[in-house]
Amino acid sequence: MARPREFDETAAVEKAMHAFWEHGYEATTTQDLCEATGLGRSSVYNTFTSKRALFRRSLSHYTSTQLDKRQAILDGPGTAAERLAAVLDSAVEDDLEDRRRGCFVVNTLAELGVPDDEVGAALRHDTDRNLTMFAACVREGVLDGSLRDGLDPAEVAEFLLGTTSGLRVMARRGTSRDSMHAVADIALSAIVAR
Repeated sequence: MARPREFDETAAVEKAMHAFWEHGYEATTTQDLCEATGLGRSSVYNTFTSKRALFRRSLSHYTSTQLDKRQAILDGPGTAAERLAAVLDSAVEDDLEDRRRGCFVVNTLAELGVPDDEVGAALRHDTDRNLTMFAACVREGVLDGSLRDGLDPAEVAEFLLGTTSGLRVMARRGTSRDSMHAVADIALSAIVAR
């Protein structure tokens, strides 16, 4: 009879996520994962089957949390332009609070590209959902008059995703808060109604 697990799997995934986020996939060793999660090597492999499977679960945990947070901002009060400004502000401030580690998704894309496996599927899902959320907000902004008339929601969604990703890279390289907010303001000025 198998012994019941004596640990919280979600908490272990969260802790592993921070190890991968800090060091990247390749540089994170099994020993790093054991230390981060407090689990023995056999528990890590018996529960998650492989380093790659634990990485995918960690990435999915991160993207789910971040996408829900972004959706909450985009569904919040104010005009579409105000909500988009809040998303850009969040991209700056969150990264500064996260010790300038950058975005786990952006870091993974830089390290691995988009592999043809479950990790790649998680990355594509994150991109698709971000683009869908941004495009919906842009459509609302054109209708509420806070964004310029005639904007293509799909193109602006790509621009906004690129901007938020770029802000996260800027934080990682040590750019000042003021410079990051200035970039966010320039990006918004390209799409807000005048």
